[in-house]
Order: sequence, then C-alpha cells, then structure tokens
Amino acid sequence: MNLTIHKSRSRNRGIVILLAAALTISSCSKEFLQPDPLSIYLPNETFNTESGLLSAMAICDRHLKGYWATDHNEMLTLGTEYIFSELMVASNTDKRSMMADVANMLTPTSDNSSLQNLDRSNSMWYLWEETYKGISYANTIIKYVDQVQTLSEQDKNAYKGRAYFHRAFRYMALVFEYGDVPLVTTIIDVPKQNYRSTKRDAILQMITKDLEFAVQWVPDQKNMNLIGMINKGACRMLLAKCYLALGAYQKAKEQTDMLIDQSGYALMTESFGTFNDGGEAQTWPITRNVIWDMHRPENKLIPANREVIMGMPNRGADAESFVKMLTMRILYPFVFDTRIQTTDGKQALLNIKRNSGDYNAKYDYMRAFGRGIATFRPTSFQSKGVWAVNGKQDEGDLRHSAKVGNWVRMEDYKVNNKASKDFGKPVTLKDPETGKLLCSDSIRRWYDVPHYKFFLDDPVSEANISGSDGSRGATNGSVADWYLYRLAEAYLLRAEAKYYINPTDGTIKDDLNAVRQRAKCTELYQGTVNIGDIMNERARELYWEEWRNVELKRVSLCLARSGKPDEWGNVYNLDNFDKQSGTDAIGGSYWYQRIVHYSLYNKGIIHVNATGLSDIKYTMDKKNMYWPIPNVAITSNIKGQLKQNYGYDGYNPATPVWDKWEDAVADEATAD
Repeated sequence: MNLTIHKSRSRNRGIVILLAAALTISSCSKEFLQPDPLSIYLPNETFNTESGLLSAMAICDRHLKGYWATDHNEMLTLGTEYIFSELMVASNTDKRSMMADVANMLTPTSDNSSLQNLDRSNSMWYLWEETYKGISYANTIIKYVDQVQTLSEQDKNAYKGRAYFHRAFRYMALVFEYGDVPLVTTIIDVPKQNYRSTKRDAILQMITKDLEFAVQWVPDQKNMNLIGMINKGACRMLLAKCYLALGAYQKAKEQTDMLIDQSGYALMTESFGTFNDGGEAQTWPITRNVIWDMHRPENKLIPANREVIMGMPNRGADAESFVKMLTMRILYPFVFDTRIQTTDGKQALLNIKRNSGDYNAKYDYMRAFGRGIATFRPTSFQSKGVWAVNGKQDEGDLRHSAKVGNWVRMEDYKVNNKASKDFGKPVTLKDPETGKLLCSDSIRRWYDVPHYKFFLDDPVSEANISGSDGSRGATNGSVADWYLYRLAEAYLLRAEAKYYINPTDGTIKDDLNAVRQRAKCTELYQGTVNIGDIMNERARELYWEEWRNVELKRVSLCLARSGKPDEWGNVYNLDNFDKQSGTDAIGGSYWYQRIVHYSLYNKGIIHVNATGLSDIKYTMDKKNMYWPIPNVAITSNIKGQLKQNYGYDGYNPATPVWDKWEDAVADEATAD
C-alpha cells in the first residue's frame, strides 16, 4: 500500500483539510485568503488520530504530484514553468490567447482560472491558487500533529518534518515565481483580510529553518516501508537549494556531499529493471541503454534504482487513484494533418490504423510517438544548441541519441501516405528541388523530441484493437511514476555551490562530467567551467523534471548575491537585478539573459499558416522576472495591502511588507 496514491482516504477524512484551510481559494469565486465554511467534521477531532494525519499527508503527496500531471488534462502546469525559460515556448497556434507576447499579455488581471475554458494556454492561476492550497494542507498537519497522543515525539517530529518539506517546496516556488508573497503558516478560524506581503528572503530564511528540522527528523528512505512519502534525501535536496538562495554556499555543498557520498545513492551507469521496447519496434526500434531504462515509469521507483532520491508514485491497477500524464499529446509535434506535405502536395503523415486491411507496422507513428498537439514546443537551443560541448555536438550522448531511439528528429519520420511518390522517404521541411516550404506551421509541427523522457505506455489503449480511431496505442500518454529528485541533480547542485565559493575550483568539472560520463558522452568538460556550463547540463539532464523557471531565477539571485559572473561576464546587482524593464538585450537578470540569448523571445515576428494565428510575436520583458501578483488577491484583501511587483500596474515601492518572517507569523494571530 502507498499513502501517496490512495484516494479513498481523501474521500473519507482528507476533505476536512480543504474545508478548514486558511488559504483554500475557490477557482470560481476567487475569494483570496478566506477559508471555506467549516465542514461537519471538526478538525480537532479528525486529526487527533494518526489515521487522520496519514490522510492529510496522503493529500500533500498527491497534490505535489499534480504539478507534473494535472490541470484540465492538458499538463499546462509544468509547461507554464518552461515557457518562462530558455527551453520552451507556447506553441498551440490555434489559440489566439497563446501565451507568446508575454511582455504585453501578462498583467495583474490577465489570469484566467476557469477550469472549463479550453482556450487557456497556461496555468499561472494554478501555480498561485493550488500552491496556496498545498500550503494549507501542510499547515493542517503542523497544527494538529501534537494533539495525537498515540505518537512518540520522534514520530510527531517526522510528521512535522514532512509537512515542513511540503510547505517549503511550495514557498520556494512562490518566491521565485512571484517574489514577495503573503506568508501563511497556520489554520485560522475566521477570514483574514489584512495580509501583507513578506519579503522573499524572509520566507527563504523560515523554510530553511524548517528544513533543517526536517533533515534531523525525517527518516531515510531505506528506513521507511512506503515509497512516495517525503524522505530525508528529499529534505536535503531542498535544503541545499535554500542554502544556495541565501548565500550559504558551503552549507549547500555539505548537504550535497552527504547525498553523494554518505546516503547510499549512486548514479545508474548500466541498464537495469524492465526493458520496454517502445510500443512499436518496427516503427521505432529501441536499443536498450541506461538512459532509456532509467526513465521508464516501471523502473523509476524499484529498489534496483539507486539513483532515485524521491519519486512520485502514479501507476497501478486502481486507475481511479492516478493522474494520467499526457506527455505524448501535449509535447510531441502535431504532425497528422495537411500542414506537413509531400513534394507532390499530399499529406505526408497519416494515422494508419491497425484494424485496416493495409496496415503496415513500419509506419505507425501515432502508436510509436502518440498523437501530439504541441501545446508547448522546445526552442532550437534545447533541441540542438545546448547539446554542444567544447564547441562540438556530442555524438555519444545517449540523452540526445536518435541512433539508440532515445531522441526523435523530424527527419526520422518517413512519409506513410501511399498515395504520394515520396512514400517511405523522410519528411522534409522544404522541397529539395524547388525550395518550397512543405510545413506551413513549423512552430507547432516541426521540432525534435526527447522520446526517452516523454514516451509512456498505455496498455489499455494498446490492447483496444477495434477502437473507433483504429487503436492508436499510447496516443496521449499514461499513468506513470515520476522523479522528484535524482542524485544527478545533487552533483549539479554541488557544482553550483563550488562555483559561488570559488569559480576556478578545478573539481567543478568533475561533478558535471560524472553526469556526462553516465550518459556515455564523448565530450567532457576540461579546465574551468562557468555557470552557463552548469545550467546547460541541468537543461540536458533534468528537462521536464526540474522547475526550470524557478531554478533559473534562483540562480539569478545566487549570482546577484555572490557577485560571481555569468558565462558572458555579466555581474549582477542585488539591488536591481529584478527591478528592470524593457525587451532590449542589455541588462536585466541572469534569467532574462538566458532567455534573450537562447529562446525565440524578442526575435521579431514569426509567420505561420495556422488555424488561429498567422503572425506570432514572442516577447519577454525584464520585469517578467517576477509574475504579477493576481489582482483578485490584492482586491480581496480589503483590510490590508499586498505588494504588487515592479513594472506592473499597481506597483508601489512604499507598500509595507514584513521584513522578518517572525513578524508575519505573529500577525496571523491578529483579527481583521
């Protein structure tokens, strides 16, 4: 049994958390910072037993998984994080509201939180509202754990530590997405409408203290019977990031040292676990390799995987208890329509059906790669540029290898329309003889994919040979276990800590090369490396695992605080790195510099032939370093004033904020 994935408990007892929460926000009414009416269950009666706490913890764990696998079945949440980075942009060009022109579209009132609005193209609402809900779940445990008389002090502290992790994880996201935000640390009995914002660094100081407690009391995974509950290794990882953000670089290094050298984890260097052939081996054969095996859901949380520090269980027989991860629908190119053509004017790629008489398994791309709709697409930097090391494309890197099947390039698709003279030939962006463009919407329909990360088996769909659409196999994706933290990230965090301590430290490259050697890279780092090398390796190794926007902004703070240069020699000022505006190439934060150097933003208009858009303008402003505090949060806080972020309507530098987290906590006890 796994507490993370059992839904029945949340039905019976866990709903009390929602109803007693200090910050449960209705997505319809948008009543910020007001608790819902108390339920017929009384929290002090429900949570005075360990079973009540277990239910609460199960909801915390399930909610954490939701960031990777939810929001109206479109996986918009993590994609929103990535389009605020150098690695990805919005690409659902049939939606005129697509979050492309961010510099002009993103305002305090632009948030759209209607769950049923299919025209949405981002999940910023989710990353505000649901994050505060997650905080309220953790606060419930923290408040009531001491009332459970049957628990020892050690067990109570373990519960507190896990709840502290959940709260800290969410505040870490909020302070790098939104900056100064309201600090909520308890459950209140009446609506509170006089909140102030609390400074980013004050919140970081509080969650660091909490995580130091968690590291002391939360057990190692090896001493736990269940997989999916927060363990000591996860607490160390998050604590290391907090130390980095606060400038305690040596402490951060010590935490990663313990993870790497003293905790029993190890990088996986050889194939292990169950081999998955990729769904349709005749269309796309997989040569078994360690990278492919490591990212198969069936291998992520097994005992043989010594690299996983913390995983999120999301698969099993009780399908109702899990959330489907639609990677194959949301993240693969939209190739099955007439906007990709052959040289003789035919549709190049068809959904060929297994229940048809002329089925040919050699060309069943929908079954092998899914039915992509490209809600988000990678930048060319993520697809190609980032894979160059020492000025060379690394031909050995398994993470970027089409040869073994881990990576799918557009030229790997072969025309499967028998009516065309090009049948069996690779699809091409342009006619090689005339130069005519054969893909009229290259934003949505022409890009490469890290297949080893995104391919997910769907046995139910695979078995449905007589389905109405001809049995598409793993068309959309499936339920799947996912990584929260792996040891590879600990190596990259240690490299980062060493960089802030001493940029010329010759061992920084060793941490990067440990990750690269596992991926069978032929190009290894030599001599000194810079912060760009570290962030590039994160992009290669942790794509669609890390919260890329949050990590870039955390590193932006670290560079400004440490005074260390970025890869272009820029040095940032702590006083103004996050208080600049404009879309020019000069200035801003490290986050902004990565975006203007490597992404599609601020490069001019892109012409496409799409259903909704014809001219796409990707823009990002320096002020978008922080997202605007939602206007509804400000206007609903009628007896107080929340601070709006720099550059947005309503910004006022004189708005009072809490400089110390202790003062914010003390204020929570006061009535309106």
